[in-house]
Amino acid sequence: MTSKFPSAPAFGTADLSNCEREQIHYAGAIQPHGALLLLSEPDLTIVQTSANAPAFLGLPAPPLGQPISALGGSLAADLSARLTESLTSQPQAFRTQCAQHPDGVQALIHRPTGGGLLIELEPLGDDPPVAAALETALQSILVSAALANLADEAARFIKTLTGYDRVMVYQFDQEGHGQVFAEQCEHGLEPYLGNRYPATDIPQIARRLYERHRVRMIVDVNFQPITLIPPLSPISHGPLDMSLCTLRASSPIHNQYLQNMGVRATLVMSLMVEGRLWGLIACHHYAPYFVPFKIRAACELLAEAIATRIAALQSFAAAQAELSARRVEQRMVESLAREGRWKNALFDNPNALLHPTRATGIALLLDGEVTAAGDVPATQDIRAIAAWLDAECAATPPESAPIVTDRLGAVRSALAPIAAIASGVLAMPITASPGAYLIWLRPEEVRTVTWGGDPTKPVIIGDHPADLSPRRSFAQWHQVMRGQSEPWTEADIAAAKLIGSMVSDVVLQSRSVRLLIAQDQLDRLRQDVAASAQPVIITDIAGDILLINQACAGLIGETNQPLHGLADLPGLFAEPKLLAERLNALQKLHLSWRSENALRRANGGSTPVQIRADPIFAAADRILGYVLMLTDLTDQKAANAARRHFQDGVIEQNREAGDLITTTSGLAYQNLLRAVVENAQLAGLEITDRIDPARMPEKLRAVRESVRRAAILLKNLLG
Repeated sequence: MTSKFPSAPAFGTADLSNCEREQIHYAGAIQPHGALLLLSEPDLTIVQTSANAPAFLGLPAPPLGQPISALGGSLAADLSARLTESLTSQPQAFRTQCAQHPDGVQALIHRPTGGGLLIELEPLGDDPPVAAALETALQSILVSAALANLADEAARFIKTLTGYDRVMVYQFDQEGHGQVFAEQCEHGLEPYLGNRYPATDIPQIARRLYERHRVRMIVDVNFQPITLIPPLSPISHGPLDMSLCTLRASSPIHNQYLQNMGVRATLVMSLMVEGRLWGLIACHHYAPYFVPFKIRAACELLAEAIATRIAALQSFAAAQAELSARRVEQRMVESLAREGRWKNALFDNPNALLHPTRATGIALLLDGEVTAAGDVPATQDIRAIAAWLDAECAATPPESAPIVTDRLGAVRSALAPIAAIASGVLAMPITASPGAYLIWLRPEEVRTVTWGGDPTKPVIIGDHPADLSPRRSFAQWHQVMRGQSEPWTEADIAAAKLIGSMVSDVVLQSRSVRLLIAQDQLDRLRQDVAASAQPVIITDIAGDILLINQACAGLIGETNQPLHGLADLPGLFAEPKLLAERLNALQKLHLSWRSENALRRANGGSTPVQIRADPIFAAADRILGYVLMLTDLTDQKAANAARRHFQDGVIEQNREAGDLITTTSGLAYQNLLRAVVENAQLAGLEITDRIDPARMPEKLRAVRESVRRAAILLKNLLG
């Protein structure tokens, strides 16, 4: 078998030097507990089979060239009823009959890349009732308030449902290493809880398959692969794409890896959180073990619900951090308006700055001054960190902020001596000029990491090349980690972005005030304000415009109307009268306000914006001028639309799936669907509570996709 990618080894020909690129989805073989048929469409003629198809179907020879109806039973009729489905992203399952199996077989169908209709047949196995267990598990997922508790519950009810000797919940870190986050195992087995496994144990191509095919079973790692006849697909004239095949043969290297662990059978479920592979639920058995499709479908349904709940918990944690950050903003704005000393408000309660990012120290560098709180290094060391940050900012685009590392000494060796205090750095630039940062710090976390075997010795090499093998020792191997802090999470970074943006806004507003007060500093301040990413307009007391920065000019766009003063602004907006009234109140009553309006565009469209207007006081009875800050609300409006679309979509999915389930089953399955939808709606609420709207539509789509998959799984359970 050849691969269409010359640099990628074909299935079964890889060794440990190139297994990362092994084309495992072109396996060309299946496990022996089922049979495979590839049909051409629309005539539904069998064009490719697994070599064991005759024995499985009770035929004297492979049924190549025959219509599917030749197999007898109800298979052809059951198949025809499902041909209008897309069948490209998720297999459909149903029970059916053929001549050799009058009591029924389990069928799974999908359309592989390259064309055709692929049918997998396997024994039905036992048919235990799962509705009650599923309902209990879904309710347990729904009320889990912490990630650790959720993972423990997941391992417990998956083990009860499947009967495997060991069930583990893996979580991947930012580098792809996996850690056993929760575990349930039989008495007498060595616990793996807390063990870490290197990223190289799961090649990237396998991770991509885990994202597409969410449940993967190996009945016996010692199986003899059943090849396909003919070896190449007569439809695509190339290897059959088996990415979504349940029966697909596993890589010999992976089988050897499991054999080295003493494992004979596995079941693995993907945990896809917000469209990303967050981790796995891995089941191990120490004897050959077959789990019928109904149980596997129930496990996949639970994995979807668990992933949805993880998304909700992560979003809740981020929302709490954002709420703390908003309180910091309020204190700064109040202090700026009252005393003009926003730094005092920023640092009067350091925990309010440290808690949202779980940092131990924080430093502000602005105008050559260093203000710090918590556990921080000496001032000269903070300035050295700032110099490194300047170099990083110069080498990366502005949108790459913040700058993040948990190994400062590794990326800047000169700073290694301060690792005990500052191994972790999370920094937000707060002006467009170098040297101005808000920096969160974390200390070195000297810890002993327990690996499942020495990760630095992944292979054993004997006297011959054939002796090349995955590592054979999985005894615990302890590694002392130094020079590294606890990694910064997505929630930490989101909170830092929010606080940094708030400080940047306050700095911008403060400098706008200084621009009006201190003419001798005008050039430098104008440069900072003009280069800011926050659109701003500054006027004098008469309303004449002193400055429109580049960001604001870019937001407003081209206009034939000259902008000299506040009176010229209403004509640019969709509701000019409303804006004119508010600008009048600003100038005559000196009232601060915030308002939404829409900038009109030449093509007839508009851009939603928020306008924030503030009078600038030199003293209680004297006005210097006004500052208007504009914010593009396009992302927020899109997020609001996504929120409404999400709720409408979940309700519609609930109705459609509920209609189907009501006509095919009873109250138990309706309760299951209700629990799935309730879990998804709760995740949606947590996600939409996030203040940053940029990724909200993407995250809501992931939850809706999870509900869609769960509805199909329920349909499969009923098939």
